[in-house]
Amino acid sequence: MSDILSNVRALIADGKFRISAHALKELLDDDLLIEPLVAGIVSAISVEEYRDYHKGPCVLVLQTDERGRPIHLLWGIPAGATEPAVLITAYVPDSERWNDDFTRRTQQ
Repeated sequence: MSDILSNVRALIADGKFRISAHALKELLDDDLLIEPLVAGIVSAISVEEYRDYHKGPCVLVLQTDERGRPIHLLWGIPAGATEPAVLITAYVPDSERWNDDFTRRTQQ
């Protein structure tokens, strides 16, 4: 498992997380509920890591929502900080841009 994902999970378990305004908009646009997604971090699968992202390390994870739909969430930790975990965005992945299990981007 990714160490970024491990850190995010630990921060969430300690209640040290926040939802960005962008993520909140995306959640609303895709009719996603925050609580089940935050709780679902325990079963999330790391899809991509962005260790050197200028705003801080991030991890794109795959999990399912309460209806069983695949959901991608991008969690990060601010640069130069150890907390909080920040939900940067969340969305229902496009099946034309991702492979069948939504873990790899397709060639476009």
